[in-house]
Amino acid sequence: MRQVIFIIYIFLIGNIANAVDIEYWQYSYKARLDAMDKLIDAFEAENPDINVIHTNFPYAQYRTKVAASVAAGEGPDVVQLYYGWLDDYLSAEILQPLSKENFPDHMIESKFFPMVSSMKVNDNYYALPTAVRSLGLFWNKKIFREAGLDPNKPPKTLDELIDYAKKLTKRDKAGNIIQVGLTMGPINQDHNWWREVLVRQFGGVPYNDDNTKVTYTDEAGLKAFQYYADFVLKHKTSVVDFMDKGEIAFKAGRAAMHIDGSFVLSLFNRTRRLEWGVTELPSHNGLKANFSSYWVNGITSKAEGEKRIAAEKFLKFITSDKAMQLWLDEVGELPAKRNVAKQEGNINDPEFGPFIRGLDYAFSTRFYSESAQRKTVVDMLDRIVLLGMSVEESLEIAAKEDQAIIDKAVNDD
Repeated sequence: MRQVIFIIYIFLIGNIANAVDIEYWQYSYKARLDAMDKLIDAFEAENPDINVIHTNFPYAQYRTKVAASVAAGEGPDVVQLYYGWLDDYLSAEILQPLSKENFPDHMIESKFFPMVSSMKVNDNYYALPTAVRSLGLFWNKKIFREAGLDPNKPPKTLDELIDYAKKLTKRDKAGNIIQVGLTMGPINQDHNWWREVLVRQFGGVPYNDDNTKVTYTDEAGLKAFQYYADFVLKHKTSVVDFMDKGEIAFKAGRAAMHIDGSFVLSLFNRTRRLEWGVTELPSHNGLKANFSSYWVNGITSKAEGEKRIAAEKFLKFITSDKAMQLWLDEVGELPAKRNVAKQEGNINDPEFGPFIRGLDYAFSTRFYSESAQRKTVVDMLDRIVLLGMSVEESLEIAAKEDQAIIDKAVNDD
């Protein structure tokens, strides 16, 4: 008996000694860190020959750390990145394509939501998400009641959104807004709401089919931006970046309505005495649209040989059905696969449900430079509000700036 135990002991020690170490990096966000630790524990239990070293950095330092480490042949084997950074990571040769054997195209395209196609470049997928995000309209039920509105009936159309915002705006005796009907913050999620939702609802598209030409300078794009800007210019129901960020104003009870992503659910749930609801984005003339963003995991160019094999095993595990359900339960972000997201308990959930339903008609912008392209929208609104420029002229300037960013990226390729 002792001999058998000794042999098992030697076998286990040998496996541990020969285990492959891989590094996984993500930015610091407690719920994500805790969820990933649970996934790593489960993965290592199934794969005792692989050790996953989990490392994280503050968001502000994250991209710099990744770029510097991989360039030096160090750092992560599997790395988390925002989907809008893909082109930057490919240009810096940080990522390598996923193998067709473990991640066949037909599997990805049949099981994942369509926006994941943004991760495919030149017939290769480079990264996959565990979770995705979409936008929803949050409303403060207490403020609705105070304004004489039904606290359980949020606006369903863009016309109703204007009407409600007017009724929900409050001013002091000097006429200054002290409570906005709808938050406005293009530096946050509004630039996505305008580009991928409003432009489409007014009958246009933001870019051409291969995403190389700006197309929102047409009548649809102009109407969409006029609609958005009029919350400040005409209806006077909002202030740009009121209380610095829309989510802060909403959390403080100083904003009646707020458009944001599913990732703020945990923030509002932790806010005492905040009575709120969330619903799908308002439609326009029967047209629905939404924006989806997501963080993905890819395998770095550093991972070779047995590390590459171990990295693909780990990536396959953290994009499994079981991992996606855990991520929803622990982090509050939506499963990236249809079959997981649309389980009855998920799609009918009063908080997650509106976001999950929005994924069916969501679009993801293929950013060439997410921060630079977002800034074009921020500046577009600032020129109108601060400088008095016309909506049409400011839109033309923004489009030229956006096109220049795209042209540079395309030509560099």
